[in-house]
Amino acid sequence: MDTNHSEGTLDRFFSGLTEQTFQSRLGVADPPLVDYISRLLARFLHSDQIYKLRRPDGRRLTGVAEMLLEAETRVGAPKREVHRHIGDFTLFWTGLFPEALSGQRRQMRLDALLDYRQQGKRAYFIASTLPADDNPAENDVLERLSHEFDLCCYGLNELRKEWEQREGGEGERPVILG
Repeated sequence: MDTNHSEGTLDRFFSGLTEQTFQSRLGVADPPLVDYISRLLARFLHSDQIYKLRRPDGRRLTGVAEMLLEAETRVGAPKREVHRHIGDFTLFWTGLFPEALSGQRRQMRLDALLDYRQQGKRAYFIASTLPADDNPAENDVLERLSHEFDLCCYGLNELRKEWEQREGGEGERPVILG
């Protein structure tokens, strides 16, 4: 199987579905914001991107509480990247798989004490205030994500319902590649 071809197909699928959901159904006429969310979905198809942050010793950071602590140790662009990732991580889980968050509470994980919506809004805002070396225009999108976090969560939940309908049933999840 050609991985690049299948990823390109998935990129187009998420792009079309995100545009349809956010622009047509929710009336969010903000192409940079919609494109950002579409790219986030395509990126997070791979679990190594969901859990890409690592401590200096190489251990993966799997929870927002750990990521917040790591953000405090970084400065400049690396700090911005950690906060942006916290925003992406919380938006992904809160918008698409909120049932997974209730599982954290049952497992008594440290993240169960955090409000992912509040942390996501805060993280996107902090990231938007730090200089971006590679894409300074992205800071505007990150600030809008901070302000529109709840709407984006709702949009992602609607997007999930749409792909479940296309896949033929409730409870279907996309495959997250390892």
